[in-house]
Amino acid sequence: MLGHYLTTQQTPPSGLLVRKLYIYKAVDVEQEFYLSLTFDRERYSPVILISDQGGVNIESNQDKLHKFWFNLSRGITAETMAGIQKQLCFTNKEMPTIESIIRQMIKLFEERDAILLELNPLVRTPEGCFVCLDAKFDFDNAAQFRQPEIFSKEERMPGFEDEYEAQKHGLVYIRLHGHIGNIVNGAGLAMATNDLINLHGGKCANFLDIGGKATTETLLKAFEILSRDQQVRGIFVNIFGAFPKEE
Repeated sequence: MLGHYLTTQQTPPSGLLVRKLYIYKAVDVEQEFYLSLTFDRERYSPVILISDQGGVNIESNQDKLHKFWFNLSRGITAETMAGIQKQLCFTNKEMPTIESIIRQMIKLFEERDAILLELNPLVRTPEGCFVCLDAKFDFDNAAQFRQPEIFSKEERMPGFEDEYEAQKHGLVYIRLHGHIGNIVNGAGLAMATNDLINLHGGKCANFLDIGGKATTETLLKAFEILSRDQQVRGIFVNIFGAFPKEE
């Protein structure tokens, strides 16, 4: 695998170059589970997602996911744990371990400004132990100033130099595949701008939000980043004047 491109449902279409391998001892697996903690924006609530169909095919088993919403200030309740036990058929002997894992995830989620904690697969061995064989953690970029230790561990992937440079200057930049560059202040306005460009037959080259506290320097940096993109043929600027300084 080293030196080759890996293509999955979670990578760009061209795949990602494998530069490192993580090797773990073999584990006998009796059953695979999926367990994650994220935030449901429609309900404005954190939610536990759990399934007894964990592993590589979880994306195709969405109907097997059980959802349990909860309040961070109250934490996980006995009723929620009882619901998890009923849906997943955990034994009374297994539940203290499952509850301990979930409570530790909630603690990490709250204290470290996480937006996704995913254990997949979380496996049960023939001996009745639970072992996490793979995990994915995402943290809120807006919380970098509160979580310097977490973000200091971030690995920079090759091919995303412009995105990292933009982030360093307080810009949210995502390269797309069109030819019309755009610079907008505010994520909602930026998404609406992209939609309108596409609606009228254009193809956006990027999503770029300069934020509500943009300065002359950050705006110049935005133009500099877009000017390096050879697919950009023109730049559309949509600045809502109530937020940034206009001088």
